[in-house]
Amino acid sequence: MKHSRLSLGGSAAATALLATTLVGPLAGTAQAAPDWATDPMARNNSSAVSVINFWAASNFAALKKATVYNVDPGAPKMKVGGGFSPDGRPGTVGPTGSQKPTPSLAKNVNLPKTIGKVFFVVNGQYRWCSATSIQGKYRNLVATAGHCVYDPDSNSDTLDKWVFVPGYYQGKTPWGIYVGKSAWTHYDFANYEDYDKDYAFVTVYNGVAFNGVKQVTKAEYAGFSGPKWSRGSHYYILLSKDVGRLGDNVGGQGFTWNQRTGKPVYVFGYPAAPHPDGDRPYSGVTPKYLYGKPSGKEYVSAAHKVEEHVGLKGAFTPGADGGPWLTQYSSAQRLGYVNGVTSLLGDQDQNDRYDLITSPYFDGETADIYRKAANVWSGRIVGPNGELYK
Repeated sequence: MKHSRLSLGGSAAATALLATTLVGPLAGTAQAAPDWATDPMARNNSSAVSVINFWAASNFAALKKATVYNVDPGAPKMKVGGGFSPDGRPGTVGPTGSQKPTPSLAKNVNLPKTIGKVFFVVNGQYRWCSATSIQGKYRNLVATAGHCVYDPDSNSDTLDKWVFVPGYYQGKTPWGIYVGKSAWTHYDFANYEDYDKDYAFVTVYNGVAFNGVKQVTKAEYAGFSGPKWSRGSHYYILLSKDVGRLGDNVGGQGFTWNQRTGKPVYVFGYPAAPHPDGDRPYSGVTPKYLYGKPSGKEYVSAAHKVEEHVGLKGAFTPGADGGPWLTQYSSAQRLGYVNGVTSLLGDQDQNDRYDLITSPYFDGETADIYRKAANVWSGRIVGPNGELYK
């Protein structure tokens, strides 16, 4: 894989950029210097435009065709290990656009605006996972599972044509489409498929929405950069508009690490695949949630090199992969703190039904990788006249 491997020692300048927003900094904690991996996705405007054209063509046919990404169709029974040992002091980054939220005991939970689906192409197939917008310096950051960014089966670079669509619903993109620009994850996942590090942070360009269809001349059609099509001698273009930064449009969840595992969490995602017994309780069309207190024990799966996953009882199915685990979630403000992402699903009583979801434990290494990604600028890809930049 073509990764840049960077050590903690070279990140002092980047880390300082977020220092004013962090509570409980990592300075002075006893931990090994982690490595992270970073890969370009749509590395420039031209490649980002090609990604938008792909998903927007023919009235978003590719988005509608996409199916759930079930990278691990089995339902293993995971072993239970000891408790967690944080690698430093706990810390937090506050969410975008709100003061610290307070937990809600309301029975009716308002779903966060930040959640949505990430779409990508793998082995020629159009697939999707769950994800969320998360706070960052430039309000352009998405958190999801590492296996929803890197293909662990092929050990290749990032998944192709990667976009995030918050609030996606049956071809509708209410807050626009956000093309991935750069991906950040732990080196051990990107190179060794270590699911203890199955998380990723992706910077995205400003969102793109579409502002109507315009009939143009053949010459105008030929010179237009963006979604377009022709019918006989008639030529049409789909005008685009820049809708701004992701965090300005839907907000960004906070981030927290080295927390005790007994805190209640809300887990959001788009479960879609059937249980191993064939029952399909979810459609994947609308987001769902689970609520509970993760176990204080570690879950272990040798097949995935897992030695310290956090577990929560729940019947989510694949499709929920990559969805956020939020602590201190306020239903009124629809904001909380990302303290995990759905990674694996298990069947602990071996009755061919999922009854467990797990997440990597977010520790100081996770925080270092998050902070690196959270300081990366992306930019816009729509020009002043509704054209997509070349």
